Amino acid sequence: MSKAPDTGYQKEWPAVAAAAVTVVLWASAFVSIRSAGSAYSPGALALGRLLTGTVALGAICLIRRVGWPPRAAWPGIAVSGFFWFGVYSVALNWGERLVDAGTAAMVVNIGPILIPLLSSKLLGEGLPRPLLWGTAVSFSGAVVVGLSMSDSGSASVLGVVLCLVAAMTYAGGVVAQKPALRHGGPLQVTTFGCLIGAVACLPFAGALVSDVADAPLSATLNVVYLGLFPTALAFTTWAFALARTTAGRMGATTYVVPALVVLMSWLVLDEVPGLLTLAGGALCLAGVALSRRRPRPAGSAVVATGGQASRETSPAD
Repeated sequence: MSKAPDTGYQKEWPAVAAAAVTVVLWASAFVSIRSAGSAYSPGALALGRLLTGTVALGAICLIRRVGWPPRAAWPGIAVSGFFWFGVYSVALNWGERLVDAGTAAMVVNIGPILIPLLSSKLLGEGLPRPLLWGTAVSFSGAVVVGLSMSDSGSASVLGVVLCLVAAMTYAGGVVAQKPALRHGGPLQVTTFGCLIGAVACLPFAGALVSDVADAPLSATLNVVYLGLFPTALAFTTWAFALARTTAGRMGATTYVVPALVVLMSWLVLDEVPGLLTLAGGALCLAGVALSRRRPRPAGSAVVATGGQASRETSPAD
């Protein structure tokens, strides 16, 4: 009797592919934020990015005739939209102006640690060992990358606090978005979350108008790029993947971002990384791979049946 194929990994591949698109685009966002941030203030940059993303996502919803999300999805959409799309964007843009990239990376990467802790308490997802070990390994890699990229000067206390706010709002937004995806589709949740974030950033509308008038075309094009790809596309692929796995595992996946930023800086900005930076990037990748391993079944026993051995396993957690 032929053995039926294990489709578990086959079903997971679409989520893995979607997560890969997300982390690549989010990594590219760091380069664009640095470029646009020289001409746009933190709030104006966040508002311009979110407005661009909202217009693009809204057009897709109209073309595909995607309606309003169900009522049950709105609490998660509102929380993630305000904190993750809105507060996170402004805090990160502002924080990166006050601290070096290495310090910002280390502080913001507290977020993926908070995600499994919050999801285990609020969503009942549990804390499997591979996720815990993978998170620890990846965070150590992020620290190594951050130390290798940090400037010799002292970091701004306000900058560190802002990056910490970004980490906490990122973690809270992910955990809030997960239950919303049980009721609404990824495109719905992303579109209306982005809209709420844009509305939250409307107090910066005056600054945006002023910055657009004075900014060079290259900086404005970077804002448009941030809205179309790291926001509209990447947040949608993120929601697609999050709907198909746990918040904790998705949070650990974002530890690939520091390694990709190092690679992109090398290829695009001709910034040759040192051995310590490369070692930290390798740790980030190794930790993500470890976090996505499936825990072994809780118990197994070999039972003899008709002279042949068959394995009975208990359901995986």
